[in-house]
Amino acid sequence: MDKPVLKDSMRLFELLGQVKSRSMFGGFGIFVDDTMFALVVNNQLHLRADDESAKVFTERGYLPYVYKKRGFPVVTKYFALPDTCWLDPTTILQEATEALRQAKSEREQQEQTKPTRLKDLPNLRLATERMLKKAGIHSVDQLQQTGAVAAYQAIRQSHSSDVSLELLWALEGAIEGKHWSVIPPSRREELKKNLF
Repeated sequence: MDKPVLKDSMRLFELLGQVKSRSMFGGFGIFVDDTMFALVVNNQLHLRADDESAKVFTERGYLPYVYKKRGFPVVTKYFALPDTCWLDPTTILQEATEALRQAKSEREQQEQTKPTRLKDLPNLRLATERMLKKAGIHSVDQLQQTGAVAAYQAIRQSHSSDVSLELLWALEGAIEGKHWSVIPPSRREELKKNLF
């Protein structure tokens, strides 16, 4: 299936750094230097907004992307740019540069304010925190010291139901402070090999 807006966006954003895309939120997240700042869904470009830029985007009539999670709508920080924006790619690049700067700044702030609870790490939820605690891992520091492979094996041993490999990627991402989808395939294969 052809995705012209994704291709055009990737080409345009090469000016900002090393650009990659990953499947997420029912579309494709666009990353520069491992920081996600844009999203293409239904062949439409969305840019990440902070509180200030969200007000500007809303005033312009841009709408945030909404997806369903377990049947409930989730409103994202990514606002759809109208198709007319492609008449002036320079403006898109300026907006994207600001979106990337904000996303990097937010990421740096998150890294400085280290989460104290397991559920506050990237990719983890309260259910994952409970699984980790049942497996004997009770803190962020303990998870980091244990490592993704050993934590995953501990969860498998303490749970009767099957545990998917996605949990291994989620744990690695949590330890690294990033979304699991940006973990390179080579690293995933390395983690998988270490399981056996």
